[in-house]
Amino acid sequence: QVQLVESGGGLVQAGGSLRLSCAASGRTFSRSAWFRQAPGKEREFVATLSWDTGATNLADSVKGRFAISRDATQNTMHLQMNSLQPEDTAVYFCAARRPSVYYCNFNRPGCYDTWGQGTQVTVSS
Repeated sequence: QVQLVESGGGLVQAGGSLRLSCAASGRTFSRSAWFRQAPGKEREFVATLSWDTGATNLADSVKGRFAISRDATQNTMHLQMNSLQPEDTAVYFCAARRPSVYYCNFNRPGCYDTWGQGTQVTVSS
């Protein structure tokens, strides 16, 4: 069974840190990403990494504060979130893409074919 399971969300004060994890099972993926969705807003790209090369990209809104990394031995991806602000409050989703010969825009949700259930991150002011 193909599965992505997020963990690590919670409540934190502004300026604090959280570390999200996404454990993958059941399939090999070429790319993984984090998206977030706040109430009443569209799903927003946060960060992505390539399992093939290790290359990473982050949204401008989180550069300098967030970092995405992988643990290939555990087939797990992490999102280290520092200097959290109330505007970071959202449900954070892990997403993954199967190997494909087709190009996709990696900061768009449609690029990914497998999603986790989401984990809530709440930042209080």
